[in-house]
Amino acid sequence: MPAKRPDASSDPARPAEMVSRRFGRRLRQLRAERAWSLETLAGRSGVSRSMISQIEREQANPTLAVTLRIAQAFGMPLAELVDAPGAAATVQVIRHDDRAYHYRSDEHCRLRTLSPLNLEKDVELYELKLEPGGALRSAPHFAGTREYLTVVSGSIRIESGGDSDVLLAGDSANYRADVAHAIVNESKGESLAILVVIYR
Repeated sequence: MPAKRPDASSDPARPAEMVSRRFGRRLRQLRAERAWSLETLAGRSGVSRSMISQIEREQANPTLAVTLRIAQAFGMPLAELVDAPGAAATVQVIRHDDRAYHYRSDEHCRLRTLSPLNLEKDVELYELKLEPGGALRSAPHFAGTREYLTVVSGSIRIESGGDSDVLLAGDSANYRADVAHAIVNESKGESLAILVVIYR
């Protein structure tokens, strides 16, 4: 009989090495998606910058406590962070205070994406807050693009090409976004809306 080849899966060091590599890659990917520096993640997680760097370079195997703190910093379950096959959660959470999702933020307008940053998609979902006198003005998007806006509170004027209309709380509208367009706060207080952008 030929000599039996050693089974890699029977080597206890092999699975640990694979998990370490997967975790290091996952950590780098998540930081890149959020444009976080090592210092940012260290500050959010309480894990030292040097430890995070070693994990990403696959030079350290983090303890469960360290891994859990990093998962909490990203606002995701532990299983999803380590990316264990078949164990990833079916629910993805975007925390309201995650600055990576603040697409635009100034004194008159805050636009926060509600859709995952790491997906190639034809649909984008945003929360839009406009202060009195605030507006979100946009140049034409790709041909065929449309926007769908629902007003949650306040009063908003939609401008698309040469057309315009005013929406109140509970109203919805869709309009061409492949021409110059704008979303303007018409009320004396803050207006809040949900914006969906669909690319054709």
